[in-house]
Amino acid sequence: MRASDTERERIAELLREAVAEGRLEMDEFEQRLETAYKARTHGELEPLVQDLPAPGSAVAPVGASAPAPLRGSAANWPARIGGTATSKGGFALWGGFNRKGRWTVARKFTAFAMWGGGEIDLREAHFEDRETVIRCITIMGGLHVTAPPELNVDVRGVGIMGGFGEGSNEEGEPAPDAPYVRITGFALMGGVGVERKRTKAERRRLKEAEQAELEARRRRGPEGPDGGTRKEL
Repeated sequence: MRASDTERERIAELLREAVAEGRLEMDEFEQRLETAYKARTHGELEPLVQDLPAPGSAVAPVGASAPAPLRGSAANWPARIGGTATSKGGFALWGGFNRKGRWTVARKFTAFAMWGGGEIDLREAHFEDRETVIRCITIMGGLHVTAPPELNVDVRGVGIMGGFGEGSNEEGEPAPDAPYVRITGFALMGGVGVERKRTKAERRRLKEAEQAELEARRRRGPEGPDGGTRKEL
């Protein structure tokens, strides 16, 4: 059966997701992407993603009914929920603390900073439960929470002679299968900031994938709706 433009774009999305996760090297990504845009049938598209997992499943689906893939760190949310918590809180007094990298957040995590600061990075974290409450309390100090754009985050804290809220955010939509994180607490003459952004490595991989895709489109040249090359009259 002949493939449509929509199906070719869907395969391209799966390939971009794979290179963003480090499953494909850039040269292999470029080769597969170019092949995907030149494909005429389903039989040519399917081998390009047979060895790549789709979000939430072991097989990459092909066809108009397949769900659109999530990007970056959002693709493996099911694998990041569950397990024993490695940290239930952080404390800073005239000093600081940080929780970042690969760690497992307790379902109830409490952070306290007085005349000090703390950093809570959720971009590569795992979660003990699907629903997590992070309580942030600071007195003349500061706490900073960083989350990926696809994480479901609800900020409900209060600032008293200080601030408690979200800062600048990168573009992205919360994923339906991502954990739900409620950030609450108060800041007294201090601040609690919540920021949504990707890691530098993930942004770099996504940028390289976009550049490779543009180069593949340039080499392919303009095409008509049926996949054939347009001819100037």
